[in-house]
Amino acid sequence: MEDSEPVQPTLRFSPTAWAKLLYFRDQSDNEVGGFGITDPDDLLFVQDVVAVKQEVTSISVKFDDEAVSKFFDEQVDLGRRPEQFARLWLHTHPGDSPEPSDKDEETFKRVFGACQWAAMVIVAQDDSTYARLSFNVGPGSQVLIPVGIDYSQAFGPSDHDAWDTEYAANVRAVDWLCETAQHEKPSADRQLYSDVMPYDFLAEFEGMEPAQRQALLDELADRPELWDRESEVLFL
Repeated sequence: MEDSEPVQPTLRFSPTAWAKLLYFRDQSDNEVGGFGITDPDDLLFVQDVVAVKQEVTSISVKFDDEAVSKFFDEQVDLGRRPEQFARLWLHTHPGDSPEPSDKDEETFKRVFGACQWAAMVIVAQDDSTYARLSFNVGPGSQVLIPVGIDYSQAFGPSDHDAWDTEYAANVRAVDWLCETAQHEKPSADRQLYSDVMPYDFLAEFEGMEPAQRQALLDELADRPELWDRESEVLFL
């Protein structure tokens, strides 16, 4: 009808899929990521959450490329279309802010920018959510959408044993400080500052959400062995 209000799309989770995502989130103080598996006739209804092999820290998730390729092959073999398993990027934040970081934005654009559509979904520690639906055809557009739990659809029981097995097999925590150091291999003629601190550290630090910055500061406070007591220089 001409006078009817447009219906806003909503990303809906089955209770079991939602419980699994929160269960993964609560396994550690790190982020964790995965893909949403959706109903073939309702692409915004998440029936399951699948984790692939990944390295995680308190501020990042890095999927293993080969594991993602294997996951895609397995989903195709199961008869699913790409829009059912490769359009919803889910991950968690250990703090209380679900807002995407600069790194999240860069990853979403780089990895999902070629898809006709995709959604970035973030769940924070306090269950607050952020979901943005991006359309990359024609002029393109993006819209924030609400997240809900749909109890009207059929859903199964939780399976903590299976979820524990999936998490243990695919999620590997790495030290954020060591991970940062591996990305930066300074030459011998760099100045002292560049030798002891990655060149983009401050830019990355300033781009973090307040809760993420505080988590990093807390980690540094708990790691006195990283500091030279005499020079007070951070060694990464």
